[in-house]
Amino acid sequence: MSARRLAFILCLGLCSLPALRAATPQMGIGEVRPGMVGIGRTVFNGTRVEEFKAHIIGVVENVIGTRRNLILARLEGGPLASTGVIAGMSGSPVYVDGRLIGAVSYALGSFSKEPIAGITPIEEMTDATSLNAPRPVGARVKVEFPLSRDNLIAAFGRGLNWNRPFADRPGDAQLLGVSNVAGIGGREVATLLRPIAMPLTMSGFEPDLTDILGAAFKDQGFVPMAGAAGSRPGEMPFDGPLKPGDAVGVSFVTGDLELGATGTVTHIDNDRVYAFGHPMYNLGPTEFPMTRAYVYTVLPSLFSSAKLSSTGEVIGTFLQDRATAIAGRLGPGPKLLPVKLTLEAERGGSRTFNFGVVRDPLFTPLMTYTALVSTIGSYERQFGAATYGLRGTLRVKNHEPISFNNLFSGDGASSNSAAYIVAPITALIGNDYEDIDLEGLELTVKSTEEPRTATLERVWLDDPRPRAGRTVPLKVLLRTYRGEDLLRTIPIAIPANASGSLAVTVSDGPRLNQAEQREARPTQPRSVPQLVRTLNRSRRNDTLYVKLVSPDPGAVVNGEVLSSLPPSVLAVLESDRSGGSFNPLGSATVGEWQLTTEHAISGIRTLTIQISPN
Repeated sequence: MSARRLAFILCLGLCSLPALRAATPQMGIGEVRPGMVGIGRTVFNGTRVEEFKAHIIGVVENVIGTRRNLILARLEGGPLASTGVIAGMSGSPVYVDGRLIGAVSYALGSFSKEPIAGITPIEEMTDATSLNAPRPVGARVKVEFPLSRDNLIAAFGRGLNWNRPFADRPGDAQLLGVSNVAGIGGREVATLLRPIAMPLTMSGFEPDLTDILGAAFKDQGFVPMAGAAGSRPGEMPFDGPLKPGDAVGVSFVTGDLELGATGTVTHIDNDRVYAFGHPMYNLGPTEFPMTRAYVYTVLPSLFSSAKLSSTGEVIGTFLQDRATAIAGRLGPGPKLLPVKLTLEAERGGSRTFNFGVVRDPLFTPLMTYTALVSTIGSYERQFGAATYGLRGTLRVKNHEPISFNNLFSGDGASSNSAAYIVAPITALIGNDYEDIDLEGLELTVKSTEEPRTATLERVWLDDPRPRAGRTVPLKVLLRTYRGEDLLRTIPIAIPANASGSLAVTVSDGPRLNQAEQREARPTQPRSVPQLVRTLNRSRRNDTLYVKLVSPDPGAVVNGEVLSSLPPSVLAVLESDRSGGSFNPLGSATVGEWQLTTEHAISGIRTLTIQISPN
């Protein structure tokens, strides 16, 4: 083979490979000196990366934890003189003599007269995001429903209280080359530095929920912005592949609703992307969609100037959220929880909505709840009298699906409906037994703009001393919200071996659950299959439940209720607690029945009867 032909083949093979990114030279923090002038890159408008200057003031050591440092700089160029450091600049790379020193990531806070910024060293960004440490145990948000601004803020505070990426006291930080900044003492500067806020775009959400979410996220370092989101042909003319200085997004909800944060790309090493220069939540391992982002304009503000931006197409997955950066890989996006919601109104018409929610212990329950409430509230009545009938399925890989079938009526019906759906999602994601793969949620909501509620007024038997082994009619009187009386009959079978006094309890589902929990001193399910069975046995609001109870003892063993146990069996279980969880019960259920109605029922009544022998 000739040399020319060999060269041609080698060239053809090399040219067919994906272009490799040239390695970017880096400057260690030990080489950084006051007086250096760096060049930063970011997007102020559209998708065009522009340059600004960074005048190095000095280095602040241990400002965000032991051996975590910041390079202090005064920024200059573009709109920075009038805006100060801009929310959305997090991650903007800074180069000195063509070498990358790090990412613009911290600012002095609101009302600062000068654009003073902290730059996270690039080696600290790459080192931190290479960790394989597990996710913090507390990284879950337990929200009390219905959602409100106060309980959401409180939930974030409880779930994220381990993360304080800044110095609290002047003595926490050591300064090199810094004595006075913008009229502030050098050590005091360290306590004023905070992560640059991240623009949070919310599109498609009902205004009241936007306010609730916005307030909670603002408290966590975001700048909420309601507006259009999502990729639009011709509106986002991205120039080639992702590069340092480009705007980048992190999505929490995609599809017919959009919610995501934006920042700036710091560094790309082959297919690995580093951004922000500070944590989003310091969650550790994550699987969040990485997206392109478009900057419409910069909104100047004395309090906090911000880029008005939106997320675009998914281009990869953010896999790490650490104290000094978020990082991920270009390529396919992560698997989301697909949600399909169909609204059927009694007045006619049907609408179907599709959206994807991130798979995450922190965000999946919260974002699913918010998306459901917002969608239902946007097209149906969120406040005042309304009734929603829900049917649906949550598919769980390698387990039985969770079935939904319930009725909600009255004030807060939409929020209660969403909480009913999200409760099993929260329980499954937060279980301590195995990782759960939620494959999809499909719901149909039938609505009517009037309440359908009823109160349980009275229960009785025509024969107060029924015979054992007989079936007797139990009479139930309901009163609807309009004051109409409804008489229903439930046949109940008296066991042939029954004797003495029995109690008949007639109740709505929630009150019966509470009564059983008080009696059984409930234990947690001990496996995912048991948890799934428990969730699928949840009681409905439109159903009356009847229990026939005898004074014979029972027990809860390993999460399962066992009724009417012989004394010998109880003695064995009581003496051998090593075999599992055991809780004795003072009574036993000898019969159960139920009656489904067209109303959401409230009330509980107990009737004591004496059994006549055959």
